[in-house]
Amino acid sequence: MPLPDTMFCAQQIHIPPELPDILKQFTKAAIRTQPADVLQWSAGYFSALSRGDPLPVKDRIEMPMATQKTDTGLTQGLLKVLHKQCSHKEYVELADLEQKWKNLCLPVEKFRALLQLDPCENKIEGIKFLALGCSMLGGSLNTAMKHLCEILTADPEGGPARIPFETFSYVYRYLSGVDSDIPASDTESYLSSLKDSVRAWRTHRLEEHP
Repeated sequence: MPLPDTMFCAQQIHIPPELPDILKQFTKAAIRTQPADVLQWSAGYFSALSRGDPLPVKDRIEMPMATQKTDTGLTQGLLKVLHKQCSHKEYVELADLEQKWKNLCLPVEKFRALLQLDPCENKIEGIKFLALGCSMLGGSLNTAMKHLCEILTADPEGGPARIPFETFSYVYRYLSGVDSDIPASDTESYLSSLKDSVRAWRTHRLEEHP
């Protein structure tokens, strides 16, 4: 015979004072991130929260990209989340990176396909993984660099998406090296021309605002 349900009065039920705010922030994060698997994402969210790590949360809602020919599930917003979670370390363990990838409900076979672009053993430089992810979003090298600049920039959304020239040139050399169709001489010629343009722009700005 089943035992009767235990009855409690309101005075006996203790609700932690921080619980409502935790649930409110969690709900807002889930709405912004729109995870494909809420349970998987929730496990990653609360695991990161308990450790004090950056949360797997997008800055804003992303509209679905209907023009994508092959839907990998990967978006610029999700790449930004991954970078935010890993940017405090120069190198990231692949096992840790794969778990964060899974927590964002991204297909693990796409993670492994991305790493095949530049195979490594146990860890990868964080900026290189971000670069490979940008290249996987599709399009040309310039398109990949545009995604990278928009992820790394400190400029407000819709602004010029500026990043340090040293970072830009490092990633551009890396991605052009991964693409065997791009001669190294073309890469250096482009970066040299771009550097001259940056210098000219800075000089012009100084003359305008001495």
